[in-house]
Order: sequence, then structure tokens, then C-alpha cells
Amino acid sequence: MSADPNATTARHRDPYLDAIRAGALLVVVLGHWLATLPVIEAGQMVDTEHLLQTWPPAGFFTWVVQVVPLFVFVSAAVSSEGSEKRNLSGESQLQWWAGRALGLARPTVSYMVVLVAFVVVSLVLGGRMLEPLNNSLTVHLWFLLLLLGVQALLGVCVWADRRWGLKVIVGLILFAAVIDLLRASLSAPADVLQFGARVVSDHHLLGWLNVLAIWLVPQQLGIAWWRGRFKASQAGPVFLLLGMIWLGLSVTSGYPVQMVDGEVGGASNLLPPTLALLGVMWLQVGAVLIFEKPVRRFLERGRADRLTVILGALGLQLYLWHKLAEVPAARVGEWLNFGMGTLPGDAGFWQGRLEWLLLCALMVLPIMVAVAWFESRRRQDVTAATSTWRIIIGGAALFAGLGLSLVLGAHPGAFFGLAGVACASFLLRARAA
Repeated sequence: MSADPNATTARHRDPYLDAIRAGALLVVVLGHWLATLPVIEAGQMVDTEHLLQTWPPAGFFTWVVQVVPLFVFVSAAVSSEGSEKRNLSGESQLQWWAGRALGLARPTVSYMVVLVAFVVVSLVLGGRMLEPLNNSLTVHLWFLLLLLGVQALLGVCVWADRRWGLKVIVGLILFAAVIDLLRASLSAPADVLQFGARVVSDHHLLGWLNVLAIWLVPQQLGIAWWRGRFKASQAGPVFLLLGMIWLGLSVTSGYPVQMVDGEVGGASNLLPPTLALLGVMWLQVGAVLIFEKPVRRFLERGRADRLTVILGALGLQLYLWHKLAEVPAARVGEWLNFGMGTLPGDAGFWQGRLEWLLLCALMVLPIMVAVAWFESRRRQDVTAATSTWRIIIGGAALFAGLGLSLVLGAHPGAFFGLAGVACASFLLRARAA
């Protein structure tokens, strides 16, 4: 399974898009590990801090490591051709989505089973390792929810692009701007200078409408790129410059610098999404277009094929399991007094971060070997359900399971997550004849 459930068959693969997804996946994994700061007392981990909460300048790094818009953009570019054919032939877009959801649900069941087992064992033994990492073990599941959501609308988005072209992107941005404008509640001309600060100053339920508008922009942009609505050589520098200006103006007006994490209802660009988040999309898509030719030439030499193939085959599994590697990494770090306990401002902080990354990378290797062994022995010829009600109920169960795990953390969220995802895995597959 690819890091993107929209992976194409081998004969239709685009090595450049595969390389982008592989590189983005590594950025996400390393970024998640880097952001976890174990807090040590008397030689034992008692809590974890987040790098963004303890070192504000780290917010600028999120302009690079917030690659979800890039995943959505590439996913749309990969899947648009198939969706267009289904639109024109009248084939079911819902059944296609069921296949994507099933391909995501099955390996997620395995992760949830192990997570439940870890929670049970931890509680029996006192829960010392569970409490500090409770939310960390499920926080990454939000990306799966988002990807499933935008993919469910891919057919509509491809049709809209064929009907209105780039006007769809403009319309989505204008809609998001109106939502932010309503959130800002401007009462005087001088308020414009603090527009971003006013948007995120108070929680407004209206802002959640931008979950749809903001995250569909990179999908529409990926569809437009696939259809050839702009040339990489011309659009790349324009998007890159637009992204730099967009982010600069956003921060100047008071939007938060960081583009990940954040507190629901607090000063966040993500929960709910704001216009500022689009600056990251422009910046990263611009870079993708600018570097397309030189990277394609490099890939033609075959030097990165093996790594791309490995990450493509195990990408989803690595994304699911990489946070669990923090558990053995913390135990080994405690034992060796290695990579633990340093916070921003401490002497040797960055050395400690490198040591922690090394521990996590070493711990994830045996996990991935076990996962790869298990997945290679799992039945692969499973087909998606065709029954509309099974797809709808199965999809709802999948969203509910992932959502509860995300909100509640490993304990007790993994128990609800396992129930929901297992139910989805059953309902989303076709009945045996």
C-alpha cells in the first residue's frame, strides 16, 4: 500500500509523483519525531512536550514540514484520469472511494489491535509509558480522515474543473476569505491591519466551513495540473513567489506562524483552517513545479528507484506505525541516558534531538519488518463493496473510529477506534459469493 491510497498500478506510475510522496512522507515522519520532547525526572520519562510549544521559532519550520496540502495536490494529480473516465462512462465514484477506504482500513485495523494491546498491558503494569505518549500515538490519524474526506469529493471536483476550470479554485479561495472575514468581525478600518489576529482570537463555529473550502483548493489545483491548465515553467515561480508573499502578509496581519498542531478553538491555522494555510500550498506546489525537470532527469538515472519503491509499498504502514516507535525509543533512551530530557535553550539540545531521531529510526525498523511480514501474508485479492448502504455505513464507521481515536487518544480512543475501523473493514469489502 502506498503512502497515498490512490497509488496507481506499476505500468501507470509517475516516478516524479512517487518521489514527491516518498520525500513528503519522510519529512512527516522525521518532523513528528523531532517535535516530541521527552521530559525526564529521576531517569524516567514522566511527560512529553511539543517543540512548537516550547520553541516559538519552530513555527517557521512548519512551512516546510506541513506537507498535507502537497499530499492532497499529488493525490489529485494521480487519480484525476481515472475519475474523469468514471465520470464520462457513468461508473460509480462511490465504489472507487470504497476501494480506497478499504485499502486504508485494513492496515489500520492491525495498528489498532496492537495499540489496544499496548494500552491494556500498560494499564496492567501501571501505565507509566502510556500517559506521556497517550495522545501522540493517535494524533497523526487526522491526516487519514482528511484524505478520505477530500477523496470522497474527487469525482465532483474533476467534473467541476471540466465545467469551470480555474474559476473553481478562485471560488473556493473567495469562500474561505469570506469565512475568515466573518470571523474577524471588523468594526473599524484600523482592524484590517490585525486581520489575522482577529480571525484566530475567538473560536467561531463558522470557521469549520473552511475545512471543506481550504482543503479542496490543493485538490482542485492538482486536477488543474493534470489537465494541463498551467505550465510548470511559468506557474512554478509565480506560485513560489505568491506563497512567500501570502505567508509574509499572513504573519504580519497576526495569523499564527505555525501551520500544524494548535488547540481547537485557539490561535490555530489548522483547527479550523484559515487562509494563511494556503500560503504553504502555494509555496510547496511552486517548488514542485520548479524542480520537476531536474528531478525527472535525476530519476531517469535510476538512482532513487529502490528507495521510492520501498516507501511506495510501505508508505501507509510507515505512517501508521512510526509514532509507536517512540515507545521503545523512550525506554531505550531512559536506559542509555541517550537523546532524552533536553529542552530548547538547554546545552546540547540539538545533539539530543539527533540522538532521539536515531533512537526512533532504529526502533521503527523491527516494527516495519514485522508489519511487512504480516502484510505480505495477508489476503490481497479483496474487492470493495458495491452496495451503497454498506459503503455509506462502512465509511461512517471508519470516520467515527478514526475520529474518536484522534480526540480521545490511545486510551480510551483505541478501543473505539478498533471497533469502528474493524466494522468498516468488514462492511467495505464485497460479500463472498
